[in-house]
Amino acid sequence: MNKYLLEIGTEEIPSRLINIALDQLENNTRKLLKEERIGFGSVKTFATPRRLTLIIEELSDKQDDLEELVKGPSKKIAYDSEGNPSRALQGFAKGQGVSLEDIIIQEFKGEEYVYANKLELGKNTREVLENKLADLIKRINFPKSMVWGGKNLKFARPIRWIVSLLNDSIIDFDLEGIKACNITRGHRFLGSNEIEINHVDEYTEKLLENYVIVDQEERKQRIKRGCDILAKERGGKLLEDSDLLDELTNIVEYPTPFIGNIKEHYLELPKEVITTPMKEHQRYYPVVDDKNRLLPYFIAVRNGNKEHIDIVAKGNEKVLDARLEDAKFFYNEDIKKPLEDYVDMLRDIVFQKELGTVYDKTRRIGMLASEISDILEVGEETKENVERATYLAKADLVTKMVYEFTELQGVMGKEYAEKSDENEIVSLAIYEHYLPRFADDELPTTTAGSIASISDKLDTIAGCFAIGIQPTGSQDPYGLRRQSLGIINIILNKNLHVSLEKLIESSLNIYTSYSVLEGLMDDAGAKPIEFDMNQVKSDILDFFKGRIKNMFIDMGIRYDVVDAVLSIENDDISDLLIRAEELNKWINRDELNDVLAAFNRVENLSQKTKKDSVKRELLEEEEEISLYKVYNEIESKVHSLIRDKEYDQALDQMISLRGPIDLFFDNVMVMVDNEEIKNNRLGLIKKISNTMKMICDLSKIVSK
Repeated sequence: MNKYLLEIGTEEIPSRLINIALDQLENNTRKLLKEERIGFGSVKTFATPRRLTLIIEELSDKQDDLEELVKGPSKKIAYDSEGNPSRALQGFAKGQGVSLEDIIIQEFKGEEYVYANKLELGKNTREVLENKLADLIKRINFPKSMVWGGKNLKFARPIRWIVSLLNDSIIDFDLEGIKACNITRGHRFLGSNEIEINHVDEYTEKLLENYVIVDQEERKQRIKRGCDILAKERGGKLLEDSDLLDELTNIVEYPTPFIGNIKEHYLELPKEVITTPMKEHQRYYPVVDDKNRLLPYFIAVRNGNKEHIDIVAKGNEKVLDARLEDAKFFYNEDIKKPLEDYVDMLRDIVFQKELGTVYDKTRRIGMLASEISDILEVGEETKENVERATYLAKADLVTKMVYEFTELQGVMGKEYAEKSDENEIVSLAIYEHYLPRFADDELPTTTAGSIASISDKLDTIAGCFAIGIQPTGSQDPYGLRRQSLGIINIILNKNLHVSLEKLIESSLNIYTSYSVLEGLMDDAGAKPIEFDMNQVKSDILDFFKGRIKNMFIDMGIRYDVVDAVLSIENDDISDLLIRAEELNKWINRDELNDVLAAFNRVENLSQKTKKDSVKRELLEEEEEISLYKVYNEIESKVHSLIRDKEYDQALDQMISLRGPIDLFFDNVMVMVDNEEIKNNRLGLIKKISNTMKMICDLSKIVSK
């Protein structure tokens, strides 16, 4: 079988863009081969900073032949009374490129039609690829792309060469003047600038000879293994960081780990002050002991071999010394005054031009946090901690350390709060109010931190929606999707039972109440903004519901179950999850279709009235009396079970009505001429529907 190699040689591609490109290259290749009816075994993609590589194995020699039946006119139109082909048939055959001998007759929905039996012979794979490969490359999209050399082509970085080989021969194509060939390039400094690849099988070996490890997984393991060995030799271990490992893998072609020393006096600084410049700016691994305390070493990765590695290590030590000396200076300057003294400086930092300064935001967060504390009925000590934490939450943004190392926001707030003799809960809540910062990040552990985090994130969401800044498509400049997910995760993690609508309303009210704001905002601050409260509140609720739905589905809950619980009048996220999980298990029963049929009839008829009142004396038929009696017997039980959040048992009680419901609909005419009788029967149906909707909306469930 055939092997095909495509290598797109480029200037250094940023690490964050490489996986994006590889995913597209693999997916688009698979799609192309399937669309073109070309058989293949595997599609593998590899990358280094200077190349994206595609290798297809077990590639067919040619396309599969395509046999297709195309429906034409009916037989009575296609042939005249004597059985001769009509002009309609002749035109159809010509249009399909077939002869009349290729026409067959088949029945379709009780009538005979003519069909063109088309056979398209498969083309040679080489011919297909020659015409499709340029487009395959062009279809790789990046968040940010470049153009160069007067070309219309856009790519992450300029493309300098292309290798295109089917086994041992070049598949020619031209990408805006860049001609495919069999010449690749090795490591920029250690390898040859002209390496001839005579067969796909020798590709990886020849590049390895020129200091390029093509397989990113092999590079990753080499980095991890080498760094672990160096750390153990010094009696320590790596401070693990998967993101750093991925980045290192994507920025080198031939990794060689090495170890350097950190001057002991820098270890007196807080741990994060040392590790952040190391990891975020220098891409070094910190080394720690078995208690996770920093040791005076760092491990870095060179893009090259071991030659003169001691000189490289010394050079990196000097660079890190300069970074840590700056950090030490910033830290010592910052702690000369308490954290509280930085708060007033937040008036000079604009959060958003229509929403005021960061100082304004801090005060709004404090007011919202106070309301949430009351809603959750937390203790006085917690309320005091929340008030203090939200007041100091953003103060570290104007410190020298955070100005230089923005990744340390919150981290330094906690550190400086401790230095300022704030209590442990307040200090931790300052850090936690930023959590979670990204998907799968840690969540606040304290109640104070949870309230502060919800308040901060909800203030941003409410303010942005109020001034018309909403996420659209991939655009979300204020990270509102991420922040809404953070709120949902905190509520679920802490099992908080609170009305989402009430939280949103409280946040929006702070923006609209001039009497509240005027004492907080100076001349440079924001002014109360005008917006349609009901509309904005509704938009935010819908926005949250979209996030909740996706999150529940990701948890393995059926989409229709999620719709069933989100359709009822309930905005307690923790309670919605309990309902969804219970319903997700409850619907796995044999009689589900019969249950759904019964309650769908109830739901459909209940739409004809808004009243759920029933007069016993107006019930005439045996079946309606029986239904009313059974309902009355279970009503209080259902309400009690709902209060106890025993939703599966409440559903069991409700489906005991299925038999009486079926008998009712089979034997009782609801829409009678007598208005009083009709409305009474509709009222009974409405009452059953309303009670069921206290649990969920079964009409949203899809039958098996």
